[in-house]
Amino acid sequence: MTDAPDAHTAVLPLNGRRVAITGGTTGIGRAIARLLAADGARVFIGGTEPAHLDEALHDIREVGQADGALFDLSAPDNVAAFLDAADAALGGYDVVVANAAEAASGLSEMSEAEVRHAISLNFTQYLLLAHRAAEAMAPGGDIVMIGSTSAYVLGPHSTVYAAIKHGLQGFSIALRRELGGKDIRVALVEPGKTGSDMQMPDVSPAEQREQIEAGTMLRAEDIAVGVQYLLTQPRRTVIQRLTISPRVQEEE
Repeated sequence: MTDAPDAHTAVLPLNGRRVAITGGTTGIGRAIARLLAADGARVFIGGTEPAHLDEALHDIREVGQADGALFDLSAPDNVAAFLDAADAALGGYDVVVANAAEAASGLSEMSEAEVRHAISLNFTQYLLLAHRAAEAMAPGGDIVMIGSTSAYVLGPHSTVYAAIKHGLQGFSIALRRELGGKDIRVALVEPGKTGSDMQMPDVSPAEQREQIEAGTMLRAEDIAVGVQYLLTQPRRTVIQRLTISPRVQEEE
């Protein structure tokens, strides 16, 4: 029971929080980094393309503090190297956002090497990032995983991606229970169809803009707002799963 003056839940400030974001140079990761930096967080982003990293850092630094480096997180030891670099740049980290991912086809449409790469980047990276972060974080930390509503799209061309994203659901729920007593929150954000480089070449930038206008596709910034929301809720709460879908998306 609450008193009237306390009826509105107080939110936690992001100012001064240290945030490491994989896949932070484009799309959803970049939008998250920019919004959190604008709220006063210090961000460290990872990516794989030098041009994307330079462009993202320039963009984020227009509103706040940012640093970053290049890491292929599907390669052995690079998850640890990414977090070591974030630790060196930020003096530790309070929030880790696992976001780096690539699209995948149906199982019978991929080679074994392609399947192994998809699992390594889209799933193993998330587990290893959470493992390392949980060891290094002080109480009061947050681990955020960006999944996908593709977990529910069980068509013939989505077998590998759906399996990975469905696996993240179970992992995030179990990890929340494992780390909750240590005051480390775990949240999973599941975006629906979102405009980004991942949509190309199937959906051109012009077509993405049209779909966003029509309400059949999200903007990356819509997902960033969701992450901002869950990070600013009182420590007693965990937004365990946050699904963000386009208003007119039918297949979920």
